[in-house]
Amino acid sequence: MLNNPENKNTVKFTDTTFRDGHQSLMATRLKTADMEPIAELMDSIGFHSMEVWGGATFDVATRYLTEDPWDRLRRFKSLIKSTPLSMLLRGQSLVGYRNYADDVVEKFIERSAHNGIDIFRVFDALNDERNLEKSTSAIKDVSKHLQLAICYSVTDGGSMGGPIYTLDYFINKAKSLESMGADSICIKDMAGLLSPFDAYNLFSELKKYIKVPLQLHTHYTSGMASMSALKAIEAGVDAVDACLSPLALRTSQPAIEPLVMSLKNHFRDSGLQLELIHQASDQLESILKKYRQDLEMPRASIIDAKVLSHQIPGGMISNLISQLKELGALDKLENVLADIPSTRKDLGYPPLVTPISQMVGSQSVSNILNGKYNMISSQLQNYLKGMYGKPPAKVSDDLINGVDPKDILNQDTRPADLLKPEITDATTTIKDITTDIDDILTYTLYPTTGMKFLRQKHGLDPVTKVEKEEQLEKPTPLISKIDNNSQLPTKSSSVKTFNVFVEGQYFEVEVDPVYNKPSTNPAVTGKPESEEKTEIPEGDILLAPMPGTISKYNVQLGDQISKGNVVLILEAMKMENALSAPKSGIVTEISFKDGDMVSKGDILAVIS
Repeated sequence: MLNNPENKNTVKFTDTTFRDGHQSLMATRLKTADMEPIAELMDSIGFHSMEVWGGATFDVATRYLTEDPWDRLRRFKSLIKSTPLSMLLRGQSLVGYRNYADDVVEKFIERSAHNGIDIFRVFDALNDERNLEKSTSAIKDVSKHLQLAICYSVTDGGSMGGPIYTLDYFINKAKSLESMGADSICIKDMAGLLSPFDAYNLFSELKKYIKVPLQLHTHYTSGMASMSALKAIEAGVDAVDACLSPLALRTSQPAIEPLVMSLKNHFRDSGLQLELIHQASDQLESILKKYRQDLEMPRASIIDAKVLSHQIPGGMISNLISQLKELGALDKLENVLADIPSTRKDLGYPPLVTPISQMVGSQSVSNILNGKYNMISSQLQNYLKGMYGKPPAKVSDDLINGVDPKDILNQDTRPADLLKPEITDATTTIKDITTDIDDILTYTLYPTTGMKFLRQKHGLDPVTKVEKEEQLEKPTPLISKIDNNSQLPTKSSSVKTFNVFVEGQYFEVEVDPVYNKPSTNPAVTGKPESEEKTEIPEGDILLAPMPGTISKYNVQLGDQISKGNVVLILEAMKMENALSAPKSGIVTEISFKDGDMVSKGDILAVIS
């Protein structure tokens, strides 16, 4: 373990290939079956630890890969028997995007340890120690290694210093985490902001005050990571994160191979065998051939010096690109990146790490597509109320003034103290599907996408398989015959184009929904229904502002609602967005059901 090194001069390496490597470059899409073939070989290399779980892996496995993340962890534990397994835990947010109740934190950590985690790297997005208290005590209860992390950030200008993130700031945070019982402390530089000489100064000073081992986690986004790692090693850092070269550099970690080679015959030589590392990298390169499209996303494959301004971490960049693609707005990437610094400033200069980076990135996307702060996610509203902890600096008055003062949390209150236990209710909700505690935790963490996954896992819903486009025949237009005396109706603005798949062929079909106002009831009007069909006025329609999943409708057909009432919660870009009624009236149509996926521009509800 890290706190008992065999040689105090030897640099330890944590490999991140199976977690942060593919999270940073491939939006975490590497499947378990593709990691298994090289797991045992990597176990033989002699890494200090292997990061295989946590971060976005849990969400992506259930949301996109239809894989059980608990099964993935158990599988890794069966294959990797000598190297300690590490995970990234977001403090009170665990592997999700909000703070969870204490009973969820305790049970999640207990089950993670039971299923194979040896080292818990725990951080809070705001470096607020209150949000680390429960996970710290829970990890101590299961007798696992507690590594507490400080999120590295800078204010403006790209280097340590300024009004917030000074050398004293990091020293004081490290002292605080050590006093909380940390077995080791990690400087978590998620966006690659730590410059080489700042790294040397930081770790040189930390070594004077901190007795537990120190580790560096950084990203190559700005191009400085390998230099910063070497300067940190020179300053005495005990361990460094790196990964196999096929999933290294760019927005990922430094490559392990050149670092190991650079230390050869040095008094801090890692002792790792390059031959074994090369074998693992060659096998990984072969595996990644089928993921080549994911690895060739713009900006994920180049050095981005602008990260010193927008500060978006590696994993978030690939997600942001993926999300903008879904929105058909990839051309707006530069606008979004330009908006992020001002949004971050308005929010009090928080470190940009999940879930805060997701909030800020999603908000900037919304700002560009929908206007500045015209739509604010539920999570960001809770941030403004203090439910995520204390921001490092003052939040913009314009944003705070939009929050009811009575909803703002007292800064002496631990946010999770306001949360009611969740596991009992979750257990009851899915008791007809499963009673397995790991499944219950999956649902608790992700009620919408988690439920969808569990229904598929337990055979209640089919698993959707997407056929490869290159295997399909050329699309054939589907033509409708009409009488010569008939006229084609005018297409409305709601027309959508769909691909319809039939026995190996697919047809391009345009669909234009026709809606009935309440007055079209023939019993009321005395007119045939067909004569009364009409396009609904724009003000009566609630449209999806972006692709997403319906989390919950807050209204039912026939409800009388007022303008501004919340009609539904739309989960988009992993954030929950409360969509409000555009006018007062009666809900005359609900177009989808909870759990449905929708596209931008879909009509979600009609209010007459």
